[in-house]
Amino acid sequence: MIRPETAERPFTVSELALEVRRALRPLSSVLVKGEVTGMKLSAKGHYSFAVRDAGAVIQAFLFAGDARRLGLVPEDGQEFIFRGRVDFWPQGGQLRLVVDFIQFDDFGRMRAQLEALKQRLEGEGAFSAARKRALPFLPRVVALITSPTGAVIHDLQETILDRFPNMEILVYAAQVQGTASPASVVAALRRCNREGRADVAVIARGGGSFEELYAFNTEPVARAILASRVPVVTALGHTSDRTVADMVADAECRTPTEAAARVVPSKADLTAQLADRARVLDREARRRIGAEVERLGQRRIRLTQALPTLLRLRSERLERFRADVARLNPSRQVVLRREHLVQLGLRLEAAAQRTIRARATQLEARRAPVRLDRALSVRLGAAQAGLAHRRGRLDALSPERVLSRGYSITSDERGRVLRSSADTEVGRGVRVRLAAGHLRARVEEVQQ
Repeated sequence: MIRPETAERPFTVSELALEVRRALRPLSSVLVKGEVTGMKLSAKGHYSFAVRDAGAVIQAFLFAGDARRLGLVPEDGQEFIFRGRVDFWPQGGQLRLVVDFIQFDDFGRMRAQLEALKQRLEGEGAFSAARKRALPFLPRVVALITSPTGAVIHDLQETILDRFPNMEILVYAAQVQGTASPASVVAALRRCNREGRADVAVIARGGGSFEELYAFNTEPVARAILASRVPVVTALGHTSDRTVADMVADAECRTPTEAAARVVPSKADLTAQLADRARVLDREARRRIGAEVERLGQRRIRLTQALPTLLRLRSERLERFRADVARLNPSRQVVLRREHLVQLGLRLEAAAQRTIRARATQLEARRAPVRLDRALSVRLGAAQAGLAHRRGRLDALSPERVLSRGYSITSDERGRVLRSSADTEVGRGVRVRLAAGHLRARVEEVQQ
C-alpha cells in the first residue's frame, strides 16, 4: 500500500497525454510504408484511415488542406509511403500518424489498375476516333475547366483573346490537384453541359507527376468526358504518359497554349482569308461577266446580220398568207365556181352537139331518117333541158342574183369579208357591195 507521505503526486489525464506527446517529439518526421484500409472522408474534407502491414496497424489522419495539396486519393488496398509525425490524440486516446506527404509505393499495382481501366474503356469503344466529335470551326463561347488561379488560366485567356479579341470565355472553376479534384472536375464539366452556353470545353492544368495527374486517370473523370454533349479538349501539360482523360477526349493538346490555339482560330488569319477569297470571287465574277458580255456581243452581231434575211423570209411568208387568204375569199370563190360552171356548161353543150351529129350520121347511114330525127329531137331536147337546169342553178348561185334579192356583201378596208359584228369595231371604215354599185360607210355601233 502506498503511503501518502511517500507517494508522488498523480498525473492528470491531460498531463499524461501531454507527457506522451512530449515523448513522441523525436518522431516528428518519419516515413512509414503500409497498406491503406478503412478510408473515411469527414464532412470537413479530412481523411481518416489505417496503415497496416502483416504484423501491426496504426491509425492515420490527413488534413483537408494537405489532401488538396498532395493531389492524390488514397484508396483501400493500395500501398503508399507516408511521411508525417506521430502524435497522441488526447480527445480519442489514440496514437495517430498525421500525414503530410504521400507517395505511391506499389506502382506496379497502380499501373495494373490503370491498364485494366484502359482495356475496359477500349472494349466499349471509348477511344475510337469514329466516336469523337469534331471541334467547331469558330465557337461562339469557350468554356475553361481549370483552377481559377495560377498561370494556366492566365495563359488560356491571354492566348484566346490574342487570337480572337471578342471571343466569349466562361470559366468553370475546378480543383485540378488533390484528392477532391476528380469530383470537382466532374462537377464542373456537368455544370458546363447543363447550362449549354459553351460550344467547346477545355480541361487544363499545368502538368505534374504521375501522382499529381492521377485524377485524370480515374474512371469518373473519363465517364464525365464521354457523357459530355460539348466537345472536350484536354490540355494537361504532361510530357510523359497519356492520361485516360486524354484518350477519351475529342482532342488532346500537350499544353494549355496549344489547346487555346486549337479551339479558337486567329481572327486576323480569317480576315485575311476572307479578303483573299473576296478578291478571288471578284476576279472570277469579272471574268465570267466579261465572257458573257463577249458572248452576248457575238450573238448581237449574228442577230444583226441575220435580221434582214429573217425579215425577208417573214415578208415572203406573209405575202403567201395574203395570197392564200385572197384565194379563199368568198367572193373570189363564187366567181371561180361560176366560171367553172360556165365551162362545164360549154363542154356539156359541145359534147351534146357531137353526140347529136354522130347519131345523125349513124341514122343516116342506116337510112332511117324519121327515127333519127325523132331521136335527135329527144336527145337535143333533153340536153337543152339539162343545160337550162344547170344554167338556172348557176344563175341562182351567182352573187349578182343574191345581191338582186336585197342582200349585200360587206368588207373591211383591207377587202376582208365581214361575217360577224365581232370582225370590226366602232369607227372602222367598211365597203358595202350592192346589186348595183358600192357604198363606203363607217361603223357607228357594234351589236353582238
